Amino acid sequence: MEQEQKWVREIVRHGSKKAANALVHAYYDDIYAFVYRQVGNREDALDLTQECFFAAFRSIASYDAKKAGVRTWLYHIASHKVIDLRRRSKVQYLPMEGEELPDERDFAEEVVKHMRNQQMLRQAEELVCAMEPQVQEVFRLRVYGEYPFPEIAALLGQPESKIKAQYYRMAAKIRKELGND
Repeated sequence: MEQEQKWVREIVRHGSKKAANALVHAYYDDIYAFVYRQVGNREDALDLTQECFFAAFRSIASYDAKKAGVRTWLYHIASHKVIDLRRRSKVQYLPMEGEELPDERDFAEEVVKHMRNQQMLRQAEELVCAMEPQVQEVFRLRVYGEYPFPEIAALLGQPESKIKAQYYRMAAKIRKELGND
């Protein structure tokens, strides 16, 4: 953590290419894997990973270590890049209001268990892409990034209860659509 803060300071203060390279080297594989699990295509994953780091370096001066670590901040950016990619192909959102909260089974665990079932994952991804961007981000950070709810809430600046409610409503909607009630 301290090392990454040092890199950020060097990049912001001196435009250090060495620090920028170190930051990319430290997190490239994690970000690529996070993106690849969502897009399932090597070329798109490479492009989005590159876009993520470009976006990070463009906005690095506004990075706030009090809100999130560098790794979490990069996942946040990557999540938005995936959402943007999906948005370019689909723009219709499903409403999330008025749904009952499902039981307390963790949908992330179910998806991870079934990741080998590419058909289910593809269908779930299509349903998620039809939801509002913030709900998509909650899903992506929880399922693909394996972040706990408190960290997602802190990153998005929302109460944990709201993040959980969004997530569990979305999970119920996906279960219903996929016939996994």
